[in-house]
Amino acid sequence: MSPQDTWLQLRFQSTGDLIPVNVVTKSTDFSNGEPNAEGSKRTAFWVLDLIIRPAEELPASDVGGVESDSRTVVELSSSAACEFLRSCLKPVTKLQKPLVIRYIFSLMCGYCVRDDIFVQRLECCPDVERVETFVSAHSAVPYVAFEEVSPSRVSAHLEYAIGGVLLREYPAEDMDQGILLRLDGEFENRFSFPWLQADPVPQRRIAWVQGRENIGVSRRAYEAARALGVSIVMIDNPGHWLEDDYGPHAHLREAFIPVNIDVDRGFTQRVVDAVQGYKHPVDGLMTISDVRLPGVARACEILGLPTSPHTAYQIAGDKAKTRMLEPDGGESITLSNAAELSPLLNSEKGHQLAFPLVVKPSLGWNSDCVSKVTNRKQLTEAVRRASERHANAASPSFGVVIEPYVDGPEVDANLVLLNGDVVYFDIEDDFPTRGDAADAGINDHFQETQVLLPSMLPEDEIQLLRESLRSSILRQGFTSGVFHCEARIRNSSMFYTERDGTLDMQKKKEQPAKGKSIYLHEINARPPGYLESVAVKLAYGVDYYALRILLCLGSLENARVQALSKPFLNGPQFHLCILIIPQTRAGVMKTEDAGADLLKRNPELRPFLPDFDTYLKRGDVLEGPHAQSLWWIANFSVISRESRVDCLRRARFIQENFVYELE
Repeated sequence: MSPQDTWLQLRFQSTGDLIPVNVVTKSTDFSNGEPNAEGSKRTAFWVLDLIIRPAEELPASDVGGVESDSRTVVELSSSAACEFLRSCLKPVTKLQKPLVIRYIFSLMCGYCVRDDIFVQRLECCPDVERVETFVSAHSAVPYVAFEEVSPSRVSAHLEYAIGGVLLREYPAEDMDQGILLRLDGEFENRFSFPWLQADPVPQRRIAWVQGRENIGVSRRAYEAARALGVSIVMIDNPGHWLEDDYGPHAHLREAFIPVNIDVDRGFTQRVVDAVQGYKHPVDGLMTISDVRLPGVARACEILGLPTSPHTAYQIAGDKAKTRMLEPDGGESITLSNAAELSPLLNSEKGHQLAFPLVVKPSLGWNSDCVSKVTNRKQLTEAVRRASERHANAASPSFGVVIEPYVDGPEVDANLVLLNGDVVYFDIEDDFPTRGDAADAGINDHFQETQVLLPSMLPEDEIQLLRESLRSSILRQGFTSGVFHCEARIRNSSMFYTERDGTLDMQKKKEQPAKGKSIYLHEINARPPGYLESVAVKLAYGVDYYALRILLCLGSLENARVQALSKPFLNGPQFHLCILIIPQTRAGVMKTEDAGADLLKRNPELRPFLPDFDTYLKRGDVLEGPHAQSLWWIANFSVISRESRVDCLRRARFIQENFVYELE
């Protein structure tokens, strides 16, 4: 429709403010003529755009003059939608550019699959300054018929808006150069899925075991629960940062139950007792702590709560059992302890060992204590280290896995399965580590330093990964869940090489004669780590934490799992590199915050860093390049809407300019 242009005075009930403005309205229908039946592939909706011009552009006699009362006065209530408008309007005399505010209305009745759906899906949208949702997960969304709304009738419609979007400020001349058309394209891209469901969203409650080490690596997970209408009862050790009922983050959980969560013989029963002893019914029980997954699954079985078999989690958590289930499992060697190595080396199989080999503990994470060895002496030392790595744990483990070194590209692959079907899948390129170097020694680790999405692998290799990893997950006994897998592609058509100072994948000039295959390293039966989960959420719009929470509630949430597994229609909104700054020296950190210092020196980087954190700050001890547990100082999520090469160049700039001092 053609925009409608009117001089108005907006009177806000909450403050009594009377603000003179010029308002242009424009309505746009996003139903595409599709029926609004249950089961539709998308939710039909429409939007109302308000283009508000500054007071300086009004006729002089109408600004504070005697004729001001003759202009139409629009009374605005104190509803969330009206208060959003008021908060967006700076004092009109200070406005330098037109404001554009978009309101969203539904063309069907229902309930939002999560109450922050507009905030979540519009994060990092280039033209958007601010987003708010005006409904809760439990409140009904009304049907509002599409209408070409005149400025004077705005007040009547805002009462039924379910979301509001404030655009970034642009010069007046840019308003006619496609700003709204571009935003329309973003809405088609981000909201072409069923984000409303017909059935009410019941209030659900889950018990969550192990609350992570700090708010910086867990905030989005807990916020996802709130947006889904799910209350969290946290179970963790006494003294955890979420225990204090008056603490700054107490609002993120309904209650805290102090329990010893050490993984020993009594762990599962303590969790069962905590859930049974809570004053309200619990609908689901979950953890994202690798070592606690089997015990929590067993607690679910005892309590009759939804879960995958605890035996499946046991297999996934044991790299030896995982390897032995694979079709190529015969290539690997598993040892119960280091003492079994000597007889092996003296056996026929030992004489046939082909170096280089990779040695790792059967139990482990973050590529901790993983070594590449090139001879028997290194093998003996690496097996000793791996066997001793978890010898003093609450549940000691001495097992070791020895496997061939596969030099193909490594990937992080994430799958969401629902009743055996893959409902979402993405791949990130895991760049070579110190352990991949041709001259790598036993002390050179395989811990990640750079992960990039989307993957540069060809489509046939991506599909091979998808099907192979799905089969591996099903073999372990899972049918539903969120899974983070690490694997390599044997005989890939791609390899890493440096060009113009930037390391990246390139296509091989001569394609391998042997067929391609997938070599599985591990399956983690939980979402990827916090950095990668946030990266996928930003780039694709898929929130792994939300999906994991819903899956622990069972089949009643299948519809929401299906809906929230839909990525942006046009794929990732940018290239994103997760850059890890590793420790290179040992000592005590003198710099207050090296990450913040980098941005202070290079403020032009800020728009390209939607997420970053400095872990080791002033006073923290650095173990140096061979640190085993926390091997990084800081991390940065680096984005580029231009190209993969541009993204890598920005990441390289950060690497080269990240500096810190030690005492």
